Amino acid sequence: METPAPMRFSFIHAADLHIDSPLAGLGLKDKAVAERFAQAGRRAVEALIAETIRSQAAFLIVAGDIFDGDWRDVTTGLFFVRAIGALHRAGIPAIMVKGNHDSESGMSRSLTYPESVRIFSSRKAETFDLPDHRVALHGRSFPNRLVPDDFVESYPARRDGWLNIGVLHTSLEGSKDHQSYAPCSLADLRLFGYDYWALGHVHDAKILSEDPWVVYPGNLQGRSVRETGAKGAMRVTVEDGRIIAVEPLVFDGARWAHETVDVSGAENETDVIAGIGAALEALHGRSDGRPLAVRVTLSGTTPLHSHLVARREILQDEARAAGFRIAEDCWVEQLKLTTSAPQRAAAELSPADSLDVDDLLAAAAADPAFAEALAETMKSIIDKLPHDLRKELSDDPDRLKRLADDARDYLAGEMAS
Repeated sequence: METPAPMRFSFIHAADLHIDSPLAGLGLKDKAVAERFAQAGRRAVEALIAETIRSQAAFLIVAGDIFDGDWRDVTTGLFFVRAIGALHRAGIPAIMVKGNHDSESGMSRSLTYPESVRIFSSRKAETFDLPDHRVALHGRSFPNRLVPDDFVESYPARRDGWLNIGVLHTSLEGSKDHQSYAPCSLADLRLFGYDYWALGHVHDAKILSEDPWVVYPGNLQGRSVRETGAKGAMRVTVEDGRIIAVEPLVFDGARWAHETVDVSGAENETDVIAGIGAALEALHGRSDGRPLAVRVTLSGTTPLHSHLVARREILQDEARAAGFRIAEDCWVEQLKLTTSAPQRAAAELSPADSLDVDDLLAAAAADPAFAEALAETMKSIIDKLPHDLRKELSDDPDRLKRLADDARDYLAGEMAS
């Protein structure tokens, strides 16, 4: 009697598509650059669908936040219907939950999907069967942005003899970068006895457990400089009813990066720009031709420190020019400085240093009225910024001290020029 061939198939797990979400910060700096990056999210969705079809995946899971919220216009919905239509014509089902951004109550409009698209109810948790592969998928969509306390507890019991997959949009027990949605713990998820938990909401790809598999694929496209590196989904391979491999897939249409350039050995501004250019060249070579938005940080102890602070805006423009010499889509989002000046002995001070800028600024910073006025000014500026930039500044407890330090170095640089 012949041994039956092993049943082997794969599926793709994606989440947090956030279709047509703007890439934060670029529009404030350069509208032409923002327009070039604007289609990155759609290109990522198209790449996801193309790979699902090319690899003949058994099905596609999207674990919430297909959209970033209510559509500005119907073209956002039509784009996704067109993309998912290609999957339908290839005979590949798509299974989805709605998350906090595209919850049932948060979307005022919808379009009809092909019958191969199955979206979990928001009223109660339910199970979808795929009998050809003996897969049972359990899930529930968000009825609104805030879900009931028993949201996860209501998921169905496992189906014996089948591969059981839980589809859940959750922050688990919460993280510093994500609000708490459908909170639960790994221990809670293990109690269900599922083989794989297809999670969404957290934008960093993470494999939290392999017994059972508990996986965040991360978001499909980075949306700001807080979301750097390659983005995509996960391919899950199943053999004889057992998961044997989970591997990342890259689909992003543009990429964000942080790059630190040590300028401690630079003798002049030309050396600094050359160092930035070399770093951007290497980074662009690793981006596989994708549009690239880079936050460059200059570091190191250097006599040029005050000069760099005084010339930061000009250096930033030169850094952007260096990026454009490499490629039309190589964009320096911001130039930051963490350099420091070498300590000088008292004997090295010249008559030009007799005006003690440090003492003047320290005295001003110690004045409660000055500190209060500065804090109020900072708050009024921060309140007008986009969410990601506002959060970044609000999370910096030393921002007032940093401003005072920058002011000191700027004055020193201006006096030396």
